[in-house]
Amino acid sequence: MNPQDVFNYLQNLQARIVEAIELVDGKHFLQDSWQRPEGGGGNSCLLEEGNVFERAGIGFSHVKGTKLPPAASVAHPEAAGREWEAMGVSLVFHPRNPYIPTVHMNVRFFVAKAPNKNTIASQHLAAAENPDEDIWWFGGGMDLTPYYGFKEDAEHFHRVNKAALDAFDPSYYPKFKKECDEYFYLKHRKEPRGIGGIFYDDFNALGFERCFDFHRAVGDAFLNAYLPIVQRRKDMPYGERERDFQAYHRGRYVEFNLIYDRGTIFGLQSNGRTESILLSMPPIVKWRYDWKPEAGTPESRLYTDFLIEKDWLLLNPPA
Repeated sequence: MNPQDVFNYLQNLQARIVEAIELVDGKHFLQDSWQRPEGGGGNSCLLEEGNVFERAGIGFSHVKGTKLPPAASVAHPEAAGREWEAMGVSLVFHPRNPYIPTVHMNVRFFVAKAPNKNTIASQHLAAAENPDEDIWWFGGGMDLTPYYGFKEDAEHFHRVNKAALDAFDPSYYPKFKKECDEYFYLKHRKEPRGIGGIFYDDFNALGFERCFDFHRAVGDAFLNAYLPIVQRRKDMPYGERERDFQAYHRGRYVEFNLIYDRGTIFGLQSNGRTESILLSMPPIVKWRYDWKPEAGTPESRLYTDFLIEKDWLLLNPPA
C-alpha cells in the first residue's frame, strides 16, 4: 500500500476539476495554500462572484495528528489514542442560476497508525483481529441539491454514479444510494437535503488496491455527472422569485453542514483551518418562520416530486 499514490491522485483531481469549472465559468479560482501547526496542510481553491457560480469551493487537505478527534473515534473506538493522518478532496459549488443545482462531492482516505509505526503498512486485517496493524479506510461520495427539480437531471446524475459503481459490484449503487439518502437527511425537519447520489464510509472491504480503484472511479465520475446539468440550465432565464426561493432553500444546506456533516465536525474538532472548512457555505441565505410554498407552484413541486425517497433509475419497478 502506498499512500503517496492517493495523495498524488487527490491533488490531480482537484486541479482537473478547477480547470474544468474555470472553463465553464470564465473566472479563475483563488488558490490559497496553508499549513496546519499540528501537522500537514492543504490547498483551498475558491471562486466567488463568478459568471455561473456565485461561490465554488474545492479544497485538498492532508492533515496529521496524534489524537483522534471524537468525530472519528466514536465510530472507531479501537483507533483512539493512535497517530492518524487524513487526506481528501471536498467541494461544494453554489451556482448563481437557481435552475442549476448545488452539488457536493468528497473523496477521502484515513489511516490510524499502529502503535510505534511511522509508515502506513500494507495490511488489510481489522484492528479487532490484530491490534498491531494500521486501521485504514476510504470514504466519500457525491449528492445533488436542486432548487427547481428536473427529472432528466436527477436521472443523469444517478446514472453516472451507478455506472461508476457497477464496474466493481452491481450491489454497490443501491447500497450506497440508500446510505446517501439516510445520511443527507435533516432529521429535525424530516426532510432530505436533496435528491441524493451515493455515499460510503469505512470502505476497506476489497483490500487497498481495489478500494483505491473504486475511490478513483467515484472521483473521476464527478465532472461527467455534474457539468452536463450545468450546461443544460445555466442560460435559463430567472427572476427575483427564483433567487428568493434559492436563498431560502440554501438555509437547509447550512443547517445540515453545521449540525450533521461529519467532515465539518471532524475539521472543527481537529483544529482545522476554519476558512477552508466553511468553504461549503453559500454566500446568500434566508430563513423564514414556518413558511411553506403555495400548493401547485414550481417551488412546492421541489418538495412533493423531488425531496422524496425515490428510485430515480427504476431499478426495482413495481410488479
